Amino acid sequence: MNDVTLRLQGLSKTYLKGTPGEIEVLRGADLELRAGEAVALVAPSGAGKSTLLHIAGLLDVPDTGTVQIAGQEATGKRDRTRTAIRRKDVGFVYQFHHLLPEFTALENIVLPQLANGVAQTAANERALKLLERVGIAQRANHRPAALSGGEQQRVAFCRALANEPRVLLADEPTGNLDPETSDQVFDVLMNLVHEAGLSALIATHNLELAARMDRTVRLDSGVIKPAV
Repeated sequence: MNDVTLRLQGLSKTYLKGTPGEIEVLRGADLELRAGEAVALVAPSGAGKSTLLHIAGLLDVPDTGTVQIAGQEATGKRDRTRTAIRRKDVGFVYQFHHLLPEFTALENIVLPQLANGVAQTAANERALKLLERVGIAQRANHRPAALSGGEQQRVAFCRALANEPRVLLADEPTGNLDPETSDQVFDVLMNLVHEAGLSALIATHNLELAARMDRTVRLDSGVIKPAV
């Protein structure tokens, strides 16, 4: 269907392949995400959630299987092509914000746009607009160390959306926050996803947060299954 933004088909991944201690993390994983859909990915620690996200975001390659983003087959492309697709169509959010400490909140959101060829003025305008959408425009000129944990993660969300990606991949994006802040920041993230019409795949251990997404899938023995 033409509204499928992310399609994963038959993904397999084995580490230490051919050795006595080899670990088969993915065993033919399949998943489709549609525009405007937020999907929770749940599994125990060590089950392969991060591996799946890295492959989906073209940071890693599967042993077998394919990744399609916005209808474009990306798995077999050269590194330069995969980097270009990732820069244009994929946004990442991690458990830790990974903001550049020497730059302000605004600058952290501007920089990926400049790397993507956006003019300085337009990049500044979009960065400020994103900060307004998450309610912290007044903190635009503060560096990460001067921001609270919730504010840091909001800036990280904005940075992930700076280049208007089609797909957002998030790995425990509220895992470092206290429950109240986590709840508030999660609401911000869901609003951004639905307003922008993104496909979002969000790995989380928090079943309450998972229940607030459009649907939940689980990674079980290397295969993606509907949540029970």
